[in-house]
Amino acid sequence: MAEKIVIKLVKSVIGRKPEQRATVRSLGLRKISSCTVQEATPSILGMVNTVKHLVEVRPYAPDQEQKK
Repeated sequence: MAEKIVIKLVKSVIGRKPEQRATVRSLGLRKISSCTVQEATPSILGMVNTVKHLVEVRPYAPDQEQKK
């Protein structure tokens, strides 16, 4: 099983290149402060590297997840 990471959008995509906007959308991020949990595959890590100035990445810890 691949390691999981949490990706959070911290900056706006307004004024960015269409390729960067598409990358953010394909990561599952829509609005600022939205988060998604993804497996750390080479393709996901490549997409994160493309928009590293817009996102924040940290390891996924299921015990720290908030219960609703």
